[in-house]
This record gives sequence, C-alpha cells and structure tokens, in this order.
Amino acid sequence: MKAHAVVNSDSIPLTIIVGPGNEHDSRKFEQVVGSIRINAVRGRPKTRPKEVLADAAYDTESIRCYLRRRGIKSSIPSNKRNQKKSSKGRPTRFDEKSYKKRGAVERFFGWLKLGFRRISVRHERLDVCFAGWIVLASFLIIRRKMGF
Repeated sequence: MKAHAVVNSDSIPLTIIVGPGNEHDSRKFEQVVGSIRINAVRGRPKTRPKEVLADAAYDTESIRCYLRRRGIKSSIPSNKRNQKKSSKGRPTRFDEKSYKKRGAVERFFGWLKLGFRRISVRHERLDVCFAGWIVLASFLIIRRKMGF
C-alpha cells in the first residue's frame, strides 16, 4: 500500500488517496489532483490549485496535458529518461524558485513515518484499515499544526 497526497505550503494535507504499492505514482496523479475540494465561506469549493510542484517522476506528457487542460501551472523538472526524444514543440515549464517549496510534501510524509510508526511499518493487511490509519494520522497532523 502506498499513500498519495496533495498538501499545501504548510504541509497540511488537502487530499489523500491510498493505492497499490506496485503501481507507479504517476498513475494516481489525476485522481489525487482531481479530488481536491477546499470549501470556501461562500460559493463553490475550490478544486484547482494555482500551481502543482512535483518531482521528476511525474514528468509525463499526459500529466502536463492534464494540468494544461485544467489551467494549472506546473513546476516539474524534466526526467533524464525522457530526454532521449527530440525536444520539439513548446518547452516545459520549470520554476526553480517555486520548486524549493516542494519540501512541504516531503515534510508531511516525514511526519507520517516518524510520528506514526504503525503506518511506516505497515502492520495492516487490509487496505481499508491502512487507509483509516492514514486518515487518522492526517487528522492528528492537522490538529497539531492548527494548535488545538
């Protein structure tokens, strides 16, 4: 089992999806980003982030097209394995200054693994139980971060 998460700049999880461990992270990207719902005081919930920061594993044409279709900026470094092809067309966007903020997701997963050992050791056999522990740990991280 593997947890896929979208976090904000304060390392607070916005959405979490649990998927199989033998599947590449990029296969769950559209599902994770598509499930973002931030309730506003008035009006419809926000479902689109302004910018997505991801590592080089997410450097695929389908992910970049998905983000472009939804009007979301992407800051994804180019993957060395994808550079075999000729670089025709529009150059990919990569902003080093904003990419430095990507440590927020690494910090969140660090909190999950260090603060909740049961998740990192993976004692749970059932997917539902593992997902429940991930949600509970995320709730406790949010509670601690908000100061309650």
